[in-house]
Amino acid sequence: MEKNDNNKRPHRPRINKSGDAKPAAKRPYRKDGDRPNASTRADKPARPPKRAKDPNRPKHPPVRKEKVPPPTPKPYDGTIRLNKYIANAGICSRREADKLIAAGSVSVNGKVITEMGFQVHEGDVVNYGGETLRSERKRYFLLNKPKGFITTVDDPQERQTVMMLIDGACPERIYPVGRLDRNTTGLLLFTNDGDLARRLTHPSTGVYKIYQVEVDKAVTREDMKRMLEGIELEDGPIHVDDVQYVQGANDKRIVGVELHSGKNRIVRRIFEHLGYKIHKLDRVVFAGLTKKDLPRGRYRELTEKEVGYLKMI
Repeated sequence: MEKNDNNKRPHRPRINKSGDAKPAAKRPYRKDGDRPNASTRADKPARPPKRAKDPNRPKHPPVRKEKVPPPTPKPYDGTIRLNKYIANAGICSRREADKLIAAGSVSVNGKVITEMGFQVHEGDVVNYGGETLRSERKRYFLLNKPKGFITTVDDPQERQTVMMLIDGACPERIYPVGRLDRNTTGLLLFTNDGDLARRLTHPSTGVYKIYQVEVDKAVTREDMKRMLEGIELEDGPIHVDDVQYVQGANDKRIVGVELHSGKNRIVRRIFEHLGYKIHKLDRVVFAGLTKKDLPRGRYRELTEKEVGYLKMI
């Protein structure tokens, strides 16, 4: 088959620096050996030969470290260090309790104690600042509340309460932090740490919460914008921090709402004000805690990391 010369690209001469259409002179090719001070393989020292393995050399078995058994914990004898007793009472940390003990500010059974490591026995009376201290370990539990339980410690009408779901979790008496309506499901925190409970429920703290809301009709973009900008309720203006359609639901009746307000029934009142009727309301996030691996109606104890995070809020 003959080649078609018309398909060839036209020759475009190179333009040299002088502006002429003559091809620029090519630089002469120079090998590495022509370069000054160029190193060659002959200049490099030869590698020493590898050492041959001695077949008669004895093989040593790998050294295995013997497992050291963990120390046997001492049996509980009913005593507790004084600094830990003070810390459990919520006065201060253990390190700060050592300073109080050294300053002679703490007495046990009417005797001032300045000894570090002093052991408090069951029945001993510990005083600080003119008050008798009660040592109780701080406990923190998270419940995934189901529908049909009211958030109260005692109900005169003998209805189902959240305390029935948390019963037997620990010997200490714990209380719910905040509240959820009877028909609202989701996360509810329990603790006997009064300081932390007051901090989490105080309006100035602004603990953020996320709710998944299912209403009777599709939520419009205009109403979502009104929630973000703020609406006027009977107890004052209110706005949400974020509101979006729930991904994967493919249903505009289901939205996620994030807000910091701790007002009573605030999510229900917002949607009722805009003309919606709530079918389901679930709190899925509370102060950074989530429902991961926590089935409905079950509870779990918080980790030290989670407790530390709550105390930094």
